[in-house]
Amino acid sequence: MNQFEVIVGAGSFRSDSPGAVRFPHRWTPEGVTVQADFTGAHLLHLAAAGCVLNDVYREAATLNIRVDGVQVTAAGDFDTSTWTSTGIAYHVELNSPASPDDLARLLTEVDTVAEIPRAIRAGAPVHRRPGFVGPQR
Repeated sequence: MNQFEVIVGAGSFRSDSPGAVRFPHRWTPEGVTVQADFTGAHLLHLAAAGCVLNDVYREAATLNIRVDGVQVTAAGDFDTSTWTSTGIAYHVELNSPASPDDLARLLTEVDTVAEIPRAIRAGAPVHRRPGFVGPQR
C-alpha cells in the first residue's frame, strides 16, 4: 500500500532530497520537509501525515519525552471506479533517547488524539458553496 505516498520529516529526519519542500514548523526551529506529488490524493495523505508529525511533538512535550526527529510516511489507495479512498496507512519513525515503552505510549496517544486522522475516520461532508466568483467585468 504505497500508492500516493507522502513523507514528512522534522529534526534528524528532515530530507535533503532535492525534491523536498521545506516549511516552517511550530515545534522545530529548522522546519519540516515534505516529499509529495501535488495531487488531491497526495494532499489528503499529507494532511494526515502532517497532523501526526505535529502531534508527536505536542504529545511528547506533554509526556516529557525528548524527540530529536520524526518521519511520518502515509499512503493509501482509491477505488478508481468511484474515487473513494480505500484507507490511509501511516508509519512513524522516531529518533529519541526515550525507552521503547515510552515511545509506544507516545504513539498510542498520538493515534488517539490526532485531529486530522480522527476527522478522516469519522467522515465529513464536503460541498461546493453556490455561486461562481470570477473576474469582474
